[in-house]
Amino acid sequence: MDEIATEPGSGPKIWFIYLLRCRDDSLYAGISLDPERRCREHNRQAGRASRYVWARRPARLVWQRPVADQSQALRLELRLKRLPRTRKEQLLRQPEFWQRLLAADTKTAP
Repeated sequence: MDEIATEPGSGPKIWFIYLLRCRDDSLYAGISLDPERRCREHNRQAGRASRYVWARRPARLVWQRPVADQSQALRLELRLKRLPRTRKEQLLRQPEFWQRLLAADTKTAP
């Protein structure tokens, strides 16, 4: 990930965790300062896209949530990537499932 969390003269940026739905209906989890821009990169720029999404494009942004910081975004991305597809689909349908993931992260954060 090549994103920069601050720009000169500005405060910290807000990190997001997101899900993309690919052409084959699979779900891809990632983090970004700007999920919509990141989705465009996955679809249009081979050098900036993940290999997974590039091979299954077009992808569309179907879910995003702000998180506390880049560290939390990375932890939650790993947890989300490890979830089975059924749980990722549950996350899309049931907002309370996100709250459980977030609460579990708060308990395990260093």
